[in-house]
Amino acid sequence: MIPQDSASDRKIFDRIHRDVLDSFDEEVELELEDSESLGSAQPETDVEKTAAREERRFYFREIFRLQRELIKLQDWLQHSQNKIVILFEGRDAAGKGSVIKRITQRLNPRVCRVAALPAPTDREKTQWYFQRYVAHLPAAGEMVLFDRSWYNRAGVERVMGFCNDTQYEEFFRSVPEFERMLVRSGIQLIKYWFSITDDEQEFRFLCRTRDPLKQWKLSPMDLESRRRWEDYTKAKEVMLERTHIPEAPWWIVQAVDKKKARLNCIHHLLGQVKYENVERPEISLPARVHHAEYQRRPVPAEMIVPEVY
Repeated sequence: MIPQDSASDRKIFDRIHRDVLDSFDEEVELELEDSESLGSAQPETDVEKTAAREERRFYFREIFRLQRELIKLQDWLQHSQNKIVILFEGRDAAGKGSVIKRITQRLNPRVCRVAALPAPTDREKTQWYFQRYVAHLPAAGEMVLFDRSWYNRAGVERVMGFCNDTQYEEFFRSVPEFERMLVRSGIQLIKYWFSITDDEQEFRFLCRTRDPLKQWKLSPMDLESRRRWEDYTKAKEVMLERTHIPEAPWWIVQAVDKKKARLNCIHHLLGQVKYENVERPEISLPARVHHAEYQRRPVPAEMIVPEVY
């Protein structure tokens, strides 16, 4: 248990504890919600405990219900052979990855896949800007989630000086036409911006610096983005103003509360797609075929993984 010398320290510790729990899958968090093993600083009163528990239970019920709807969307997508692209943009630590995880968690990775592209190679830098993204667009019956997208040019590349003014302006001339072309080709394009406050980003960065399981998420670029908060804000405002088009509008997700952001985003996503329930054929498990002459061969002991647990 971490000592709590004041109400302020206790409040901060409670938030850090909730953030640790929040990094687990929902099933794991449900198992641990009443556990003291992580040094949990529980709310002070029974009323607070009850309210916190009910809030968590509501979240669990809703996320599982929404994930069942996502499976229906997946079935419809395969049946209808439609194509969907979803862009997830926002500041570092805004929660894009966690909502993508909850969307894809129970879906078939052959139907719903994530594109999280690294920095372009020297060769890719000489290509048409959109070329490396085009390679990840969906075929019929697929949905692709871009964890950051071609909007890197309007954000990190602009702020960090990785593109010049000519390239920046050409991006804004090209991207509306590029996205209209995608829509005309039959792709439904949905764009989300995850919005957090200055204080919330600072808190999440501090959590990552202290959590060995999350430190890998902090790159030198992330730390520099913290210093350039206002530059990123200006770049975001220009981006939203110049690329909010009727064919592919931007949707802003209020993301200071991670759980609410997940529920709101998935609920909104389901409302954007006119999917229908597809009847599944009844599954019948066939009988296992037995052959009298078959004898299972023993596995050599040196090939067996030691049973440490």
